[in-house]
Amino acid sequence: MSSIKQVQVTFDCAEPERLARFWCEVLGYVVPPPPEGFASWADYDRTLPPERQGAGFVCRDPEGKVVKNRVHLDVRVGTGLVGAERVAALEAECARLVALGAERVRLLVADEYDESCLLMQDVEGNEFCLD
Repeated sequence: MSSIKQVQVTFDCAEPERLARFWCEVLGYVVPPPPEGFASWADYDRTLPPERQGAGFVCRDPEGKVVKNRVHLDVRVGTGLVGAERVAALEAECARLVALGAERVRLLVADEYDESCLLMQDVEGNEFCLD
């Protein structure tokens, strides 16, 4: 089995370039160079069929491995559940993921605003939540 080296997140949006440039700023990402043979992404875009023009845009992490999480995923396993039933569902999924190499960090118990969730780390130490 090969390991995943990159992940692509695709947004369904009205203005792909505007949204991508926003996330570049938020995450410190960069717009990659246009495909070989094109001076700009706009030049490349004009070569696409009319229905595909302006339909996509890209930003990427300028670094390799980084210490700070660039994305935090919330894995929804307790939707609609509350109290002990919710915690049981979170713990069951946690056990499954620990067997895959994840690490349980801590249970964040429900308060007056939020239901319980479980903070975890993937196999490279990136945090995510089961909620």
